[in-house]
Amino acid sequence: MALAKPYADIPGTTIFDADQSRKGYHLNQFCMSLMKAANRERFKANERAYLDEWPMSEEQKQAVLARDLNRCIALGGNIYFTAKIGATDGKSFQQMAGSMTGMSEAEYRDMMVAGGRSIEGNRHIGEKK
Repeated sequence: MALAKPYADIPGTTIFDADQSRKGYHLNQFCMSLMKAANRERFKANERAYLDEWPMSEEQKQAVLARDLNRCIALGGNIYFTAKIGATDGKSFQQMAGSMTGMSEAEYRDMMVAGGRSIEGNRHIGEKK
């Protein structure tokens, strides 16, 4: 029996729950493998060959190759694990977060320093203000 997910209708938000964890298990394991220098070197030498060692979906592999971290998250990736992809490319978390929001690194930093993103539009679809 599937559990009710009252949080599933928050616009632009993917909640990392048990279902997402199951869906992204191998994607997240791949990401965690990048914590080892030898694995980072192998990945950077031939990304597709390294990805093919993991039983991920083709869609997950394409998201990694495209560095589409939002898509990785939608496909079960955990932000803390997928950050390893950007780190392998020499990107800071701030740079990755900026790219995920369509902002430059500076725009993202300035938004966060100013108190973060407005909550406007980030409520449950049926929630009253």
